[in-house]
Amino acid sequence: MTRNICIVLSILSSITLLYGQQTQTDSYTQYELLDPGSQSFRIIYDVSGTSSGATYYWNTLRKGSEHIVNAVWDLYSGNQLTWEIVTGAIARKNGLSSAALDTEYLQIKLARPIPKGGQARLRIDKTYKDTASYFKEGNAIIFSRTLGIKRNSIVLPKGYELIHCNYPSQVQLTDDARIKVSFLNRGSQAVPLVIKATPLPNNKFPAIPKEDTYVPGSGNGRDASKARLGWTFRERAFQDRDIVYFLQQPETHSFLLYHDYTESRPGIDRYLNIVRKGSKAKDPSAIILDTGEQLKIESLKGNEISQRGITIFSPITPETEVIAIWFDPVKEGETKRLRITETYTDPNRYVVYKDQLVWDRSFGRSRNTIVLPKGWFLTTSSIPAIIQQNEEGLTTLRFINDRPDLIDVFIKAQRRK
Repeated sequence: MTRNICIVLSILSSITLLYGQQTQTDSYTQYELLDPGSQSFRIIYDVSGTSSGATYYWNTLRKGSEHIVNAVWDLYSGNQLTWEIVTGAIARKNGLSSAALDTEYLQIKLARPIPKGGQARLRIDKTYKDTASYFKEGNAIIFSRTLGIKRNSIVLPKGYELIHCNYPSQVQLTDDARIKVSFLNRGSQAVPLVIKATPLPNNKFPAIPKEDTYVPGSGNGRDASKARLGWTFRERAFQDRDIVYFLQQPETHSFLLYHDYTESRPGIDRYLNIVRKGSKAKDPSAIILDTGEQLKIESLKGNEISQRGITIFSPITPETEVIAIWFDPVKEGETKRLRITETYTDPNRYVVYKDQLVWDRSFGRSRNTIVLPKGWFLTTSSIPAIIQQNEEGLTTLRFINDRPDLIDVFIKAQRRK
């Protein structure tokens, strides 16, 4: 892994790398609002600790809330972990020297030390009673809470309808007919979220009709003249795929990339990366972030794909290229998180034109980062991005796509000298 990748990893971590502080990434929180009279909500918190060598993870317990910890799981194995609630003084003694002395912490014993460059993926299940965050106002319930985590969802009590949400959000029905509100925070500040809901009349619950499967039809894209009957979409905030592109000098038409992917389907023993038409991939590598294990990789082309027993959902031509990454089959209750690194060359979508760097590529994932090459400054970005400079002075663009469709990212840059 190059120094550039390490730098961007530090940018993506949600806690700054300072002595005595733990680092983490990929945080997602689901708040399930319980009976309004209880003023309580269940929190399911997924987080990946990234402090190499750490044997504990500490979760800060918010002041002003009455908290009950229900369980903590190691997402790699699916097993429950041991934990205890400790004072800031004990957390400091055990390694978190930045712990506040007037704060309580959930101290979790990790299943294994965090490997170098790897992660410890956790799911924390706890219940808070917080009268300042969840309360009634007349007939309505209000959830008002400042959320610093970038990916969040709020599940209303059964039988309630959503009447107000102050931040752009997706709305879906859960399998048990509750309304879920979810969002990706595209900015750098915490969201002062306010949600209001009222009970449906006559104790009514939302229906979950048995719908036909949506068929988009033939050709490219959907028939926009008709409603997408039976169409469903995945919660965007929960999706945890992340990709970073390190652009090489544009004359090479090449970029180093890595992307993180979690496999949770029992029995699956491979990840297949179908190389985009017009691109070429080289030097692929992959690890399991949970353990640091290096994985076996094969680059297959044309007939080699079917000869290897691999099926893809598109015609196989002599030019079709697949990167196959193999691992032990996922067991029931387990998940594996992969980091896949490779170099792409794409002379059609990454070029020099009139002495300008031009990048024109569509992104399907919710989180994408581009690092410009040394010596270039940004002049154009068609899609809004969070723009920073890393420790080497390279311009970094972070794209957060909270929609369930593609974004066509068009970038231009010029030489500094």
